[in-house]
Amino acid sequence: MSIIRHLHMVSDSTGETVSSVVRSVMSQFEEVALEEHMWALVRTRGQMERAIEGIEKHPGIVLYTVINQEMQAILLDACQKLRIPCVPVLSRVMREMTSFLGVEAKASPGRQHQLDEEYFARVDAINFTLAHDDGQNTDDLEEADVVLVGVSRTSKTPTCVYLSYRGINAANVPYVKGCPLPENLYTLKKPLVVGLVITPDRLLQIRKSRLVSLHEGRNTDYVDMDAIKEEVLEARKIFNQYSWPVIDVTRRSVEEVTAKIMQYYTEYKDGGTVRVEKTDGD
Repeated sequence: MSIIRHLHMVSDSTGETVSSVVRSVMSQFEEVALEEHMWALVRTRGQMERAIEGIEKHPGIVLYTVINQEMQAILLDACQKLRIPCVPVLSRVMREMTSFLGVEAKASPGRQHQLDEEYFARVDAINFTLAHDDGQNTDDLEEADVVLVGVSRTSKTPTCVYLSYRGINAANVPYVKGCPLPENLYTLKKPLVVGLVITPDRLLQIRKSRLVSLHEGRNTDYVDMDAIKEEVLEARKIFNQYSWPVIDVTRRSVEEVTAKIMQYYTEYKDGGTVRVEKTDGD
């Protein structure tokens, strides 16, 4: 039986950082069932007191990303009285960065979410990605930073969305058996083109689940194993022909695929070439 524990996340911003840390850590504790409590945008004494009331009602470990020292002190004092652990998520990193850079950090809550030039660049990237999803508007693919190519159901769209949140202008083009890819795809100079592949067995499983969700019961080449094998093989041949880096998404999450593409994109920007690990294209 799972162990149920309460976990409180207290943030003076959106809570995205502390939430990401919790997800990463808790992936290593499968036997534990957490009831999470998010206290976001906590910037005043009254807001902190309401968070503490919630912590008192359901005692459990507290993780916080709060910059203001007065707010920190109130939270730490309350947790000490309740005899529950209170963990600062960013303090060690902040100390080390301050020591390394020789500059004191600005104690401004939510600075990472300011409406600055970087923020609007991310918005533009998201708009670009949405406008260039699934083979749309291929005439201006040269404006992309990354172009993903792959057969249907290789997570091209969600991967592009993740990339756009990083400020990357990402487009994706589906490979459909019997349909030629856009001619300009083969002559792109600026974007990094990446091929996404998957094993036929896994692809068949995903496509069957997709048809079930759509209440579609017809037998088509879309879920025919022989047709799928040929489709995947033809896609691989094109990727190899044009020396595009290839990533096998069979056992990778969208987050992992995105991280790998970001690694390749950094190398591509630095030197125009990408060192591909053998396992990525296997």
